Amino acid sequence: MRPIAIVQHEATQGPGFLQLCLQQQGYRTELFNLAAGQDLPLQARDYAGIAVLGSNRSVYEPLPWIAAELALLRRALAAEIPVLGHCFGAQLLARAMGARVARHGCAQIGWSRLWVTPAARELFDGREQIEAFNWHYDSFEIPRGASRTMFGAHGLNKGFRYGPHLGFQGHFEVSAASVRAWCQESREELVRAQGVASVQSEAEMLERLPERIERLHAAAAPAYRQWARELERPYRLHCHGSR
Repeated sequence: MRPIAIVQHEATQGPGFLQLCLQQQGYRTELFNLAAGQDLPLQARDYAGIAVLGSNRSVYEPLPWIAAELALLRRALAAEIPVLGHCFGAQLLARAMGARVARHGCAQIGWSRLWVTPAARELFDGREQIEAFNWHYDSFEIPRGASRTMFGAHGLNKGFRYGPHLGFQGHFEVSAASVRAWCQESREELVRAQGVASVQSEAEMLERLPERIERLHAAAAPAYRQWARELERPYRLHCHGSR
């Protein structure tokens, strides 16, 4: 089978548990680390699926690499190649499908409870709630034709599914090491955000971290496995272009 392309944008936001889970199932992955100067994959059809990770940028910024990545996802959608997006990646997928992405009412940083919609619970082995890790300022609309998979106290649109395509506003791929590194590099950002109810302190994010990571990965694993099983299935979906 063709490999799965994973696109990384930031040094501290690596593929983590996502790549580990895919490799444990026998799937080949190719990491395109833009933070290390690598280029995007040129042809979407060379890959069985494309997974896009988080970024410190916003998808609506007029940057050439964002435009190139958006074009790549549109080619993947047109070729019916399954896409999996985390945070920025989910926002980019939503935008590629014609949905609006904009600044959210409040930043959300840290751990928070998400509720899984009834139709999406089979993605997570029947779980009704998940404690997910978040670090975002923007939010997406649910693309036309897609279904909401998760919602939270600080945002209605925490995930969506459209055929084989999945978008998660939160980070299911993080490890304990990556959460610690992210907090360390972002201490000034956390100081500026003090007082916002939806933003946790570094101490709050690191509290019971191994236990939280273990539960997060247990919830993410069935969703990753289900997405991977869709990679070689034929689909006949029509994804709407930009509005």
